Amino acid sequence: MTRGFGLVTVAVTLLLGSPVVAGAQAAPPSAQGLAVQRISFQAAIEQALARNPAIEQAASGIVRAEGLLQQTRALMLPSLAATLTTSTIGPVTEFAGESIVPRTQVNMGAAVSVPLLAPVRWAQRTQAGDQVLVSRRGAEDTRRQVAVATAEAYLAVIAARQLLELNERARENARAHYEFADERFRGGLGSKLNALRAQQELSSDEGRVEEARLAVRRAQEALGVLVAADRPLDAAEEPAFDVTGATEAAEAGADPAALAARPDLRLLTAREAAATRVVNDSWREYLPEASAVVAPQWITPTGLFAQSRSWSASILFAVPLFDAGERRGRAAERRGLLQLARAERLELERQAVSEVRTAREAVAASERALARARAAAEQANEVMTITDIAFREGATTNIEVLDAQRRARDAETAAAIVEHQLRRARLELLVALGKFPG
Repeated sequence: MTRGFGLVTVAVTLLLGSPVVAGAQAAPPSAQGLAVQRISFQAAIEQALARNPAIEQAASGIVRAEGLLQQTRALMLPSLAATLTTSTIGPVTEFAGESIVPRTQVNMGAAVSVPLLAPVRWAQRTQAGDQVLVSRRGAEDTRRQVAVATAEAYLAVIAARQLLELNERARENARAHYEFADERFRGGLGSKLNALRAQQELSSDEGRVEEARLAVRRAQEALGVLVAADRPLDAAEEPAFDVTGATEAAEAGADPAALAARPDLRLLTAREAAATRVVNDSWREYLPEASAVVAPQWITPTGLFAQSRSWSASILFAVPLFDAGERRGRAAERRGLLQLARAERLELERQAVSEVRTAREAVAASERALARARAAAEQANEVMTITDIAFREGATTNIEVLDAQRRARDAETAAAIVEHQLRRARLELLVALGKFPG
């Protein structure tokens, strides 16, 4: 899937006894004594988007960009500064009995500065506005990543639970076969070898059940971390990914312009636009700058030749003449960053189109494979039933029974895996088309 599509590994510690997860239902306590709550798919996505720390980090990035924009705007507005200076000198020089400069003097002043011509600052203000947009696009892409990661974790819980149920069913079949073989052996009608074979299969199935339980718990913990809960969460339902009309949309998705609404593409497009503006504004560094300064002043006590109140006004011009190639170097760096941003966008566009085609084929192939896998599982279970009946009637050995049980378990496991692949393929198709999260 798209870059950054990997599972987001962020966690938050909450106070015990916090409110129950929205949309969740109580589930039996786990083996560790901590209650595992059940949560709907939509509630999991909504809570992850509301509470996941990655979302808060993205929001803080927007606040920072807006703060930088405010700073650059302030540079274009008049500024006022006040000063207060107290000075004491000695010895005091006098003329005609009066002090030329008093021993202790207070000087109060102010300076009002107004930028008149500041092309570089004007450009920086616009560029800061571009960075705010980039931060917002980044927050949208972070929301997409968190939502996709939560959806994948939710599907992983469903798949792990299916495999647990399959292994538990296989264990019960193995237990029934062992009890029958052991009963025949104790009654003198069967062999100890048959009973040991059945017991070995039962022990193996019990080990698989424990492994499957651990896999379920790990998947539940991963879902709880993404949803920012203080406990593991279980899937309460199987999500229905509506891919109606997705095939036609996938055909239209062959054009990169049709995928422009994807958050990751919007992010790279915004970055490229910001880099383009920076490059285009490089010429402003060769323009002069001008500012006006008005500075009133008040002195007490006054000296012999000084006025208590005075003021000055000036207009300052600055023209950059020679910088040893610094501006050319900055311009070259900006062009390099622009080329990098453009290359990243083009690469992602090609990748996005490829993802749409791949996801479309994956959905079609998984649907066909699931139909065949379910048929194979039904056939394997039927073979197991017939073989078990034949063994009970003495027409075959328990080797055939054990082999049929293994084949049935493997066929059901394969069907569950394909079913999980189909769910993921549908999710990936919606993500590739920019339709998830909605």
